Amino acid sequence: MAYAEKVYKVRNGQKTKAFTWRARYQRPDGTTGSEPGFPTKNKAEEWGNEQERKIKEGTWIDPELYRSHFGKFARKFMAERPKRGRTMDTRWDNLEKYILPKWEHAPLISITWFDVDSWQMTLPCDDVTKGHCVSLMSTILTGAVDARWLPLNPIHGRQRTKAVNHTPALAPAADDEEKVFTAEAVLQVAERLGPAKGLHVITTAWTGINWGEGLGLQREHLRVRRQPWGKSTWSCWVLRVVQEVAEYEERDERGKKLGTVLRLEPTKNEYRVRDLDLPPFLSRLWHYHLADWPHEWMLSTPNGKWWRRSNWLKQLRPAADGREERQKRQGASYRPKWEPIAPGMTMRGLRHTHDSWQDQIGVRAALAYEQAGHKRPGIKRVYQHPTPAMRQERLEGLEEIFWTAMGNLGWTSLWGRVSLVKSPAEDDLLNSSQTISMEEYRRARRGYSSRSEAM
Repeated sequence: MAYAEKVYKVRNGQKTKAFTWRARYQRPDGTTGSEPGFPTKNKAEEWGNEQERKIKEGTWIDPELYRSHFGKFARKFMAERPKRGRTMDTRWDNLEKYILPKWEHAPLISITWFDVDSWQMTLPCDDVTKGHCVSLMSTILTGAVDARWLPLNPIHGRQRTKAVNHTPALAPAADDEEKVFTAEAVLQVAERLGPAKGLHVITTAWTGINWGEGLGLQREHLRVRRQPWGKSTWSCWVLRVVQEVAEYEERDERGKKLGTVLRLEPTKNEYRVRDLDLPPFLSRLWHYHLADWPHEWMLSTPNGKWWRRSNWLKQLRPAADGREERQKRQGASYRPKWEPIAPGMTMRGLRHTHDSWQDQIGVRAALAYEQAGHKRPGIKRVYQHPTPAMRQERLEGLEEIFWTAMGNLGWTSLWGRVSLVKSPAEDDLLNSSQTISMEEYRRARRGYSSRSEAM
């Protein structure tokens, strides 16, 4: 049974006649808990009895815990709820840069949606990052509820208020990573980069594979898909995506930076595990690549290591954006000038380009979502699945985009060594398991030859 006791105020080291009441109650572990500051004995007893009632019901939250600072529980949450390395790095970045400077020392019980919503509107970042910060705070507060540090999450399920822009732009700003690039531009950039690096660019544009997934490709991941089709079997070459290489800032349990690492990880979710169908021209390029590529990682650096993003950008930026001429001098060879081809091109932009091409050629939704590695919303995800006819139609469309671009450029080969109009029968690298793809390759070759003759 809870009870109350007087607490006399002290002034200048002397007890005065003024007093308040402290509630005393029995905690779940048998110890006596207390809560000071009540103006009357009845209020102190009522509060103590309420705590004991909640303890018996199993709904009690320790007042010492819900008064804990947000930063304390946030670090506990991050240490005990690990995610993939890149995800953890992003979460720590948002915590340290935006969330903790404001909420580090705020008691959990003091956080309200009004304050959080007002705060996020003032953040000096883009709206997507604001949303990520609020979402992370909500995830942490839900963790506090689950850990019995907080009775409820005050910001769960709330809709953010968007900041008002009082200076309307004359035109929408272009995001370099959101552009859709032409097939001609993709091929020209790939030609500048050379066979291995250029193949990475072409593969991203024609399959939609993302950066980390491309780095995670090993030789065993180039294989053949076979599906029954009519009286025979349909087949095509595929790249199997089962893992990815993540580059992130490694941290200890308290968020201290330990250095940037490259690490092999599982894919982001089960939908990212997939086989990417290769158009005939691309399967041919891949076989040429592996015929003289000595490394296990198929899209690695020339010495077989994983690319760092910064090093890759040193290759891609001048190839896409152009560069100035450099005269020969001691310690540096001559370097010709490159005119810009596709300023702002990024690997993410190439992934967007691929998805836009799929929409352009009318790829069916079931197949488009599968190849992009996205979860399709709604009940159709359960009932609709890609068929060989859908796959064939998609490959024909992608093949047509390639050959149209080659014709527009007046090219018959890439990198001066790969003849793409050579008869497939003369190429020992391709085998009979590609029956359908070879038929389509011949169709594309005939189409290209006809276009070349008409030029």
